[in-house]
Amino acid sequence: MEKFSAFRDPGTGIQPFLRPIPTSGSEWLITATAPIAYALGAYRASVCCSHQSPLPPLHRGVTHLLTAFLSRLALFLVGLYWIPVQVVQRKRGRAALTKEPWSPKAGDLIVSNWASWVEILWLAFRFNPVFVVPVCETLDIPSPAKSTSSPISRAPGRRTGTGSAAISSPSARSPSARVRIVGFQRVSLLSMISRTAQPPIPEDSTTAKPGTLEAIRSKSDRPVVIFPECTTSNGRALLRFAEVFGDVKLPVMRYKVFIMCVRYDPPTAFAPSLSHSIPSSFLNPLPHIFKVASSLAPLTLSIRLLAPSESPSSGSFLLSEFLTGGSYPDPLAECCAALMAQIGHVKRVGLGWEDKVAFLRLYRGKRV
Repeated sequence: MEKFSAFRDPGTGIQPFLRPIPTSGSEWLITATAPIAYALGAYRASVCCSHQSPLPPLHRGVTHLLTAFLSRLALFLVGLYWIPVQVVQRKRGRAALTKEPWSPKAGDLIVSNWASWVEILWLAFRFNPVFVVPVCETLDIPSPAKSTSSPISRAPGRRTGTGSAAISSPSARSPSARVRIVGFQRVSLLSMISRTAQPPIPEDSTTAKPGTLEAIRSKSDRPVVIFPECTTSNGRALLRFAEVFGDVKLPVMRYKVFIMCVRYDPPTAFAPSLSHSIPSSFLNPLPHIFKVASSLAPLTLSIRLLAPSESPSSGSFLLSEFLTGGSYPDPLAECCAALMAQIGHVKRVGLGWEDKVAFLRLYRGKRV
């Protein structure tokens, strides 16, 4: 450029300061390959950030920005342009909005229900947390006996003795016995997304020794996300929470517990369900992501966050509201499940991740 000619070396004619540009006529090639270049640049930048461990604050800051940008971009590209988020508090059995800050810090726990890879991306976008997957004793779960058939105790509509009024419920399956969660493994964001809809990892299939949740939490420089259901449901109810916290005394004093509940609207003819309860047999959950991205109608979901003043780590938390008699091997899990059901207006079921394992065996067996 002529206005920078004063900075050209008179002996060689080289301009050492201006950015080099490609030869003319290659603009169409640059435009065509721009998406690939951007994706490659994002990947290389993330790899570069992973080697900045000598500068932990810089590493955390840069990776947080990159993770937030890529996660929100992914949600936007699949059709989630706006995600409503509300901080609520309980008032006489209903949820009321509040302006309390919701800001988990390093070592705090974020407890959420799990129905899709969407909430994983949203959590990565908002908090750049540490994700953990549960490790169980075994996946060799015996099938429980079926209970006897019984008529429906409450049926809407006219009781004429025909149609739906005369239907009896089929033989119901008793919930499976609990299988012990022996620990957790810390995983990356992409690994966590690929674990969507999968059951916990059996202990005999992993070479890494699982750690306790407390050990992972205490050493973490970011909030830790835990899904007590240990697998995804279809979003219609909360699965039975596994005993993931142990005998933590309430209220929790050493760290903060933040509770959230994600709700997905039912699917329509033009919009598939955002929930992902059955893992894909190939590149899970990529087929579901493609299906969601192909939606012809707007996709909607809502996220409700419990006000920190009502969480199990609040000094004003009343344990007697949730634990009334009986023995609770994991009182924190029980309180989190009750609070999550209240703020999300969802029901709780007695089936747990162990029943999901049996369901997947039956599902895959019938599709073979």
